[in-house]
Amino acid sequence: MRLKVVIIIIGLIFLSVGAFAQKSTQSKSKLMLNGKKVYDMYCQACHQADGNGVPRLNPPLAGTVYVTGSKTRLIDIVLNGLTDPLEINGEEYNNPMAAHSFLTDQQIADVLTYIRNSFGNKAGVVTTAEVKKQRAKK
Repeated sequence: MRLKVVIIIIGLIFLSVGAFAQKSTQSKSKLMLNGKKVYDMYCQACHQADGNGVPRLNPPLAGTVYVTGSKTRLIDIVLNGLTDPLEINGEEYNNPMAAHSFLTDQQIADVLTYIRNSFGNKAGVVTTAEVKKQRAKK
């Protein structure tokens, strides 16, 4: 009898873990879908559909630690824009980026999650709490 109870409990644990993993995957899929919409509307014109940017003007988002590294740096760039020249992968980019602080915290989290996990990049999600924290420092 005790063995059956233990087996049932273990089964329930596996089902719970599986359901959590599926929900987490679905949540990330939703973030990616929403992030792509924001990217297509506000980012693609400069950074291109493939994330490779425009040489010497708009930096690539593909295959760079600049994107997969510090989340706070990316959040700050979206919120405040960028006017200084930027060197990525040994190439300098001089085209200023306008601030996109009009985007909601959720939109910024979604688009940065999308960028950090597209174009060959593999990095963690950006949360609305992280965006809200950086916005508050402004």
